Amino acid sequence: MTTTPPPEAVRTFRAASGPVSLVLCSLLALFLLGDAAVRAGWGQMLLLAPWVLLGLWVVYEIAFVSAVRVDDEGAVVQNMLRKTSFGWRRVRDIDLRWQLLFSLDDGSDLSCYGGPARARPVRRPAGGDEEAKAPTGLRDLTEIRDRWEAASHTADAPIRRSWDSQALIALGVIVLWAVVSVLIANG
Repeated sequence: MTTTPPPEAVRTFRAASGPVSLVLCSLLALFLLGDAAVRAGWGQMLLLAPWVLLGLWVVYEIAFVSAVRVDDEGAVVQNMLRKTSFGWRRVRDIDLRWQLLFSLDDGSDLSCYGGPARARPVRRPAGGDEEAKAPTGLRDLTEIRDRWEAASHTADAPIRRSWDSQALIALGVIVLWAVVSVLIANG
């Protein structure tokens, strides 16, 4: 019995500082809201909560959510609130400037805020005979280019651009909560 080999796993590239920033800011938000609940009570904490959550939402959008996800069929690039997906046959070129850059067949260039980025060269010890390691950004670029070049002819999904509706709904809820808290505090 022959089976087709499973496609390679989906790989997500994200700035290493993103998850760290989100966890640290979440812990700070939890501490602030807990302190407000202990000192002023649950009612006052609920009036302060949307402002803390708004700050956490901004950190989430700026530091964490931007990422590049690649598989054998194409890529999905999320730059903050904007999401772009495309098949590998829609890509004309892939380059690494300050950030990963996809040149698409519709003439547009797509910079990836959360994907691999160019880094400073690593310092080596003065007397070391060690072989220089390629920077992480270049290794990631090579992996992405290899997937692009090995893509099948069926990897021709159209270029789709959309908004991150879940993040926008969360922002709307937080803003509505903030307006209600201001009305209650001034009322």
